[in-house]
Amino acid sequence: MTAVAIAFWICAGLIVYTHAGYPLALRALVALRRRPTPRPGTWEEQPLVSLIVAAYDEEDVISAKVANALALDWPRERLEVIVASDGSADATAERARAAGADLVLDLPRGGKVAAQNAAAERASGEILAFSDANSAWAPDALRRLVEPFADPAVGYACGQVRFTGPGGGNLEGAYWRYELRVREMESALAGVTAGNGAIYAVRSAAYIPLPPSGSHDLSFPFALAKRGLRSLYVPRARAEERMVPTLEGELARKRRMMVGLWDIVVGGGMLRPRGYSPLYAFELVSHRLLRYLTPLLHLVVVGTNVALLGQGWVYTATLALQATLLLAAIVGRWIPIVPFRVARYYALTTASIALGLWDRARHGAPGTWEKAEGTR
Repeated sequence: MTAVAIAFWICAGLIVYTHAGYPLALRALVALRRRPTPRPGTWEEQPLVSLIVAAYDEEDVISAKVANALALDWPRERLEVIVASDGSADATAERARAAGADLVLDLPRGGKVAAQNAAAERASGEILAFSDANSAWAPDALRRLVEPFADPAVGYACGQVRFTGPGGGNLEGAYWRYELRVREMESALAGVTAGNGAIYAVRSAAYIPLPPSGSHDLSFPFALAKRGLRSLYVPRARAEERMVPTLEGELARKRRMMVGLWDIVVGGGMLRPRGYSPLYAFELVSHRLLRYLTPLLHLVVVGTNVALLGQGWVYTATLALQATLLLAAIVGRWIPIVPFRVARYYALTTASIALGLWDRARHGAPGTWEKAEGTR
């Protein structure tokens, strides 16, 4: 077998593995070696929790968010609601105060992470919980989210976010259900490799001030793993958010998210293996690094496949399969039947990784952020 053929089969195999083989391998490992899930512990006294909401021009939803926080099944005297307004030009800060937030920070524009860092520095809680301004938590969500922290080995926990509203051509809801199942198995094995911005919490003593290009969702789980702390998925802690109504809008959202990927993976230390357990390293490589390499892997597969034409019918078939996938993705814009929509979703989400890195190369590290259109 030639070097070109070896490159083709390795890259094609890695693409299939990260999307389909990894969940199967994860399921087998969980069955063989399930780590005990921390039981809901008992606190001598319920911890003081600071619920932090970073907000930029959220005057339309911030009052409802504060009301949602104050209605949670948690003692009011043990809850501190903090709204960090990131240079909002509207009435976000005023409406947050009027709604009853305990602390409202009217900050200069610096980005979501900068606002979260400022709020964490001012927070009094033993546990820092975080949410988006457009997320609605179930009444018992905070209690469920905080339960695992009774185990001192737990440093981070994320809940389950459900997307609501008409998805239009967006298949994010279907993909998210797949992602949550993988996250549940990772949590049972060695810890999750990513969280979500709608509902999560971190032990205040373990909070890491990140640079503006960082991301709590992607950075905290692996950074805390290096400190010997577990990051868990708590499906009973539930929140809801409106889904981006179109696939094009979802692409724009993911593209913005991927701009900081280089800084997290390379500059942020994800690639440095020191401190990872073997099982967590396996999860991180399989679920994160190979996913992020998928655009490059596809380019290698296409290029080597073209070079291998004429060396057997199988290479004609594999190139035809790739062309069919691309054609289905293009046609899916006008013919929204499920196979075409799936192909289009996969193509655009894969492209979002490359586009985000391209934006990073052109414009530098990200800082500020914009709301996803149609989610308020």
